[in-house]
Amino acid sequence: MAKREIIWSLKAKNDRIKILEFWIENNKSVLYSRKLNSLFKDAVKFISEYPTVGKLTEDKKARIKIVRDYLIIYEVHKTVIVILTIFDSRRNPDNLKK
Repeated sequence: MAKREIIWSLKAKNDRIKILEFWIENNKSVLYSRKLNSLFKDAVKFISEYPTVGKLTEDKKARIKIVRDYLIIYEVHKTVIVILTIFDSRRNPDNLKK
């Protein structure tokens, strides 16, 4: 299967930055953030190769790929994959809005 182009939404970009900054601040080190960012990149690369790997959501448009405690929520289109958000699964799911 051919890889699809990945497009990060502004929300997803901001979510990733906030998550990584949170861990840098709380751990007083960049090591965990680097590892987590690498896991995000690997997951997105995998999604680009196998777009149906993620679990379908209730609305049937978006899919979810789990990376540790985080949910990468994305939509599959004909030629691209749009990363919508990265959500911490330990947070209140009511805070998750599309």
